[in-house]
Amino acid sequence: MNAADEQPFFLWRHLNRLRWLTLSLVFALLVLLPFLHLYQTYVAAHAYDFLAPGERLIYDAMEWLTGPFTSDPARDLDAIKGTTWSGNFFGLALSDPLALAGHIAASLSLHWAFVLSALIPVVATIIFGRFFCGWICPATFIYELNETFAAWLRRAGVPLGDRRLSKRLKYVVLGAGLVLCAVSGSVIFAAIYPPALVGREIYYAIAQGGFGVGAVFFLLTLLFDLLVARRGFCRYLCPGGALYSLLGRYRLFRIRRIVHNCNDCVKCNVVCEFGLDPMRDGFGQECNNCSACIAVCPVDALTFKVGVRDDPAQGPGHQGSAYRRRRQREDESDTGAAA
Repeated sequence: MNAADEQPFFLWRHLNRLRWLTLSLVFALLVLLPFLHLYQTYVAAHAYDFLAPGERLIYDAMEWLTGPFTSDPARDLDAIKGTTWSGNFFGLALSDPLALAGHIAASLSLHWAFVLSALIPVVATIIFGRFFCGWICPATFIYELNETFAAWLRRAGVPLGDRRLSKRLKYVVLGAGLVLCAVSGSVIFAAIYPPALVGREIYYAIAQGGFGVGAVFFLLTLLFDLLVARRGFCRYLCPGGALYSLLGRYRLFRIRRIVHNCNDCVKCNVVCEFGLDPMRDGFGQECNNCSACIAVCPVDALTFKVGVRDDPAQGPGHQGSAYRRRRQREDESDTGAAA
C-alpha cells in the first residue's frame, strides 16, 4: 500500500469512548468501595437490628448487589481494597509509581514488596506512556467534566484563564517533593496528588460523613484550571504527571500523523487538553494517548504506531492549502528552470 493510501485502523476512532467508559468505571469503583466497607462492618458486627434507617438502606443495597457473588461478605469483599494510590485487587497489590518514589525518598530504603506492587504500572507506562493520566486517573474524570463546564462558560462569554506556563514546572514540583519527603520522612505527595485526594475524600464523605482538607486543595486545582490555565494542574504542577511523563518518554505505543491525509484543520490541536501540537507532529513525552485527537479528526489523519520516538515534523498536511501552494510554487519554479 502506498503511503498516500494509508488509513488508520478503524477502531482507533472509538478508543476515546472506551477511555471514558474506563474512567467512569474507575470512578464508580471508588464510590462503591466505601459502601462495601460499611456493609462488611455491619455484617461482621451482626448489627443489623441496631442500624439507623440510612445504614439499613446501605446494608440492604449492598446485600442485594453482592449476594449473587459471595456468601461471606465480611471476608470475600476484602478481594478489592484501596484506591488508585495503592490497592489490592484479587490478591494483586498495585501501587502508583509516585507512591513508591515518595516512600523510597522518605524511608531512604527499598522495600521489595512495595517495589513489585508498582512494577505493573511502570511497565505499562513504558509501553503506553502517560496512559494513567488519561485512562485511569479518577481526577481526570472530574477535570474533563470541569473542562466541559469551562467550554459552556466560554460560550456564555465568561472570561477564563488560558495562560501558558512552563511544563518544566511539574518536574520541579516532583524534584522538590522528593527532597521534602527525604527531609521530613513522610510521603507528602499524598497530600497534593489528585488521584490520591479523590479516592481518600470519596471515602471520607461516604464512610465518615464528611470531607477532609484534601477536598479544599482539590477544589483549588479545579479553580486553577478555570481561572489560570486550561488543565493547568495536570500540565504544569502534577508530580505524578511529571513522573509518568519521564517513564513514558520512550514509550512503544504512540500517536502519529498521516501527513498525506491531513488537511491542517487544527481540530486535533484544539481538542488536546494538554496543549500539544498534533497537527505539526508535536506529541512528545507529555502525550497520554487519550486518542481524543484521533476521534475528532475528520480525515482520518491520526493513528497509532509502534516506536520509541515520534515522527519528525512532516510539514503541512497534503490535503491542506499550505501544501498545495508550496507544491504550486515548486512546480512553477521547475517549469521556469526547464525553460
